[in-house]
Amino acid sequence: MSDSNTSSNTGAGANSLIKGVDHIAIAVADLEAAISFYGKMWGAKVVHREYIEKDKVNEALIAVGDSYVQLLSPASPESPVAKYLERRGEGIHHVGYRVDGCAEVLEVMKAAGARLIDEAPRPGSRGTTIAFVHPASAFGTLIELVEEGR
Repeated sequence: MSDSNTSSNTGAGANSLIKGVDHIAIAVADLEAAISFYGKMWGAKVVHREYIEKDKVNEALIAVGDSYVQLLSPASPESPVAKYLERRGEGIHHVGYRVDGCAEVLEVMKAAGARLIDEAPRPGSRGTTIAFVHPASAFGTLIELVEEGR
């Protein structure tokens, strides 16, 4: 059976601002333990590590197909991830969507009434440009817009 009102699972539409899932971020208290778990359970290997000063977090990226699992661990008690862990414990922190132009997508979202955390794009890990959209505007999910470095 086919329903003409539902799209097939062939990816983002030509006019979609979302080009794909860049990553699923998981907040963890112990980054090394999480890396070890992913290695033991699935043979996964870290393809990128970075300290993100603005957010005071350490990240480890594990490639999964064309996307990543981003393991995030606070490097400081003032880190937003440290506060998240205190309130909610370990688990999915946010979803990162690939976009072609972070600034342009941010403007479209702002014009549509979205509540933004970042009013302007900023540098992200691995040379990307990013911006966060408040969970109140996205059905309770923190969204990160990710534009690949050029």
